[in-house]
Amino acid sequence: MDFVLEEAGDIVFRLNMLGQILFANRRSAGLFGRGKELDGQPILSLISDLDQAAMKSTMAESVLAKGAVRVEVRLKSPERDIWYELRISVYPNAARAYEVLVVGRDMTDQHATEERLRHMATHDALTELPNRLLLSDRIRMTIAQARRSGQGFAVATIGLDSFKKVNDGLGHPIGDAVLRMAAQRLRKTLRDSDTLARVGGDEFVAVLPGTYNEAQIKLVTGRLLATLQSPFEVDQHTIYVGASVGVSVYPQHAEDEVRLVAMADAAMSRAKETGKARCIVYSPRHGGPPEHDISLEAAMFQAVREGEFLLYYQPIVNARTREIEGFETLMRWKHPSLGMVPPARFVPIAETNGLINLLGAWALKSACVQLKQFEEVAKRPLYISVNISPRQFRNDKFLDVLDDAISFSGLPGEKLVLEITEGTLMIDPVHAETILSKMADRKARIAIDDFGTGYSSLAYLKRFPISVLKIDRTFIRDLPASEKDAAICNAVLDLAKHLDLSVVAEGVETEEQYAHIEQRGCQYIQGYLTGKPMAAHTALAALKERTYASLMPGEHTQVVQ
Repeated sequence: MDFVLEEAGDIVFRLNMLGQILFANRRSAGLFGRGKELDGQPILSLISDLDQAAMKSTMAESVLAKGAVRVEVRLKSPERDIWYELRISVYPNAARAYEVLVVGRDMTDQHATEERLRHMATHDALTELPNRLLLSDRIRMTIAQARRSGQGFAVATIGLDSFKKVNDGLGHPIGDAVLRMAAQRLRKTLRDSDTLARVGGDEFVAVLPGTYNEAQIKLVTGRLLATLQSPFEVDQHTIYVGASVGVSVYPQHAEDEVRLVAMADAAMSRAKETGKARCIVYSPRHGGPPEHDISLEAAMFQAVREGEFLLYYQPIVNARTREIEGFETLMRWKHPSLGMVPPARFVPIAETNGLINLLGAWALKSACVQLKQFEEVAKRPLYISVNISPRQFRNDKFLDVLDDAISFSGLPGEKLVLEITEGTLMIDPVHAETILSKMADRKARIAIDDFGTGYSSLAYLKRFPISVLKIDRTFIRDLPASEKDAAICNAVLDLAKHLDLSVVAEGVETEEQYAHIEQRGCQYIQGYLTGKPMAAHTALAALKERTYASLMPGEHTQVVQ
């Protein structure tokens, strides 16, 4: 048996029932830089002090169960601690005495990847400061500490005063440099016990434990204002930005993290409105978000932590063959007490508070990974379509998010369709043209969602690298009876044909609508007739059947789209 174990690619140990090493294979000896010296040593001597309790407990569990159990621990290699998953099992040897077999698989790279993903989810990519999600956790922790100590604390929202002029006049690279330098200055001004987060754009939030009276607030915010009033030297440019600060205090103003930040935001807005370069402490006359928005926003941050957001997939079928060719990804929020929260309720809030960037990045990466599983089951090429919100599209790091999703999933860019509304493109056409061109360089296809409901100008169809038009459901709903809707659909299809664009008809619910739009040359159909939005496992079952007939076209259960 030892001969077989000797050549194993994993680390392998045989132990006696006291946990002492009887045998270590070549891989184990090489890892720990010892040969026969391992014989007789307790296995715990190789385990990090932080994980020895877990190792003892798992070994005891294996002995009691006389079976195999697993545990992840850090091992003490000569260079550094490394993560291993150990499979521990008890078995009788040739002498009918029990021994313990430990087989270990290296998990260090996986743990490093997971740690990197956790860091990305909780930190701002530009400044490396905590983001809004981590800020929420830090404020809740500070609330708990304040309740125990009986001392209050302050939350300060810091908004740069002239940052937009920097971006518009000198460009985003200079603006990014200013933001990084501002973050460094603020961080150096604060104590180690304080938290500084970037919550989007040119806004930062500081959590200041033990700061709760007027004198303390004046001292701290004075230093914050002063450090940002000094000029920034970037690429031979001398830049002045300054800042306005708004402050809320626990528990005088609020006793939860969302209200505290909202009230500090309101005070900061008031500071900007009344002259800038100043600090204002919150007062009820400064206003704040409506009560229902505050409670729902708080629930959204909790939903992210608890994994309540889900992805559903709606089939997009070939109008001629009725075979599934792709899926549109749709986000859902399954609240434990409210049930399914409609996107119309939570998406605008996520757009406002910046959470849409985190949710959007997660959805894009998850959808790309899911498509590979869809293709494995379908045994043919498919594509995935993902909606990009206006705030995502304007985010300076959107292309990095796109690159990360493609790299992480290994998905070819041409299998990804990014859906963007007309309105999003026309907010800043020059910026849109630049970003769309870079998206096209990555082979991703661009779809105009809800086509026909936004801007009347069609110039962007020639100007932008667009591949797909999606006819809005409002033009499909009354087909074939409505002559006006039929004329609009015909015009869109003729336009797309001459521009060599694909067309997807959304909201198709009847065979009559299907026949009408297909006869006029529409290539793709999407709607309840060919499949409502569904969980990934239901979509996989549909792919096994290959056509829309398996999707129960008569079942029109109401689902918010």
